Amino acid sequence: MLNYRHLYYFWMVSKEGGFARAAERLDMAIQTISAQVRELEKSLGYQLLKPAGRGVTLTDAGKAAFARAEEIFQIGQNLAEEVRAIASKRVIRLAVGLSDGISKLAAHSVLALVLDTPDLKLLCHEGEFEQLQSELALHHLDIVLAGQPAPANPNLRLNSERLVSSPVDWYGPAELVNKSDVGTFPQSLERLPVLLPTGHSVLRSSLDRWFFDRGLKPHIVGEFEDSALMSVFAARGLGVFPVSRLGTDDLELMPGLQMLGECEGLHEEIYAIQNRRGERHPLVQQILAKRLDLETARPLA
Repeated sequence: MLNYRHLYYFWMVSKEGGFARAAERLDMAIQTISAQVRELEKSLGYQLLKPAGRGVTLTDAGKAAFARAEEIFQIGQNLAEEVRAIASKRVIRLAVGLSDGISKLAAHSVLALVLDTPDLKLLCHEGEFEQLQSELALHHLDIVLAGQPAPANPNLRLNSERLVSSPVDWYGPAELVNKSDVGTFPQSLERLPVLLPTGHSVLRSSLDRWFFDRGLKPHIVGEFEDSALMSVFAARGLGVFPVSRLGTDDLELMPGLQMLGECEGLHEEIYAIQNRRGERHPLVQQILAKRLDLETARPLA
């Protein structure tokens, strides 16, 4: 049997970068911690730490052990939280990762399926796609919403499922949309001020191809990482912008926006990525079960 106390001391030394700092953090003698780590190395049969300056660094075997230790102690922390929650009938926690390239308005529409859950505590984390995959694999997140599926990686054990494929429309403030001298859509995008997502977005790549295929050179005046922020600037008169039809309901919160045209042939896809733990989360299963009927989606009047 693996001695988890020995593993814990090794984990703390690795995180702190040395025996002295770990001893100070744990309020223990350096010799005690050092002896415990040596016992772990002896039981595993490999050296896990090696000297590096005034501290220590991980060997290749140590890196593998540390990765598993991270997962083990995170699961242990979650176990304690889940037991306390059940015992005290606390809120239902749903931790969601939002890829920084996904439409936040569309993501809100997906999560709206569970927002009326009694005693819900929703935690939303935005980050880069690769970072969120790691957080999901370590059970820090229950589900990740992204514009692309997770790449095949047997070590991460992640499953991807496409939730929706939503048409994309163009909106803008009424004074710009109704200008008589800008011509017909989509050629009017060459004269109107245009707001676009930044290059990190999967939607931006699709839009660039859409422009190229139609020989359009849009008059770009702004680029945004956050789609919701882009819609706010558009509502204040900065320009016209593309938005997933799935997220147009939220545009009603910003009066004055009007539809310019449909982005024919272009869709924004949203994938749900989960690990084995997410497969047991009731709200994750609820999101996957309630398929969105985008054929009934209607643009704003």
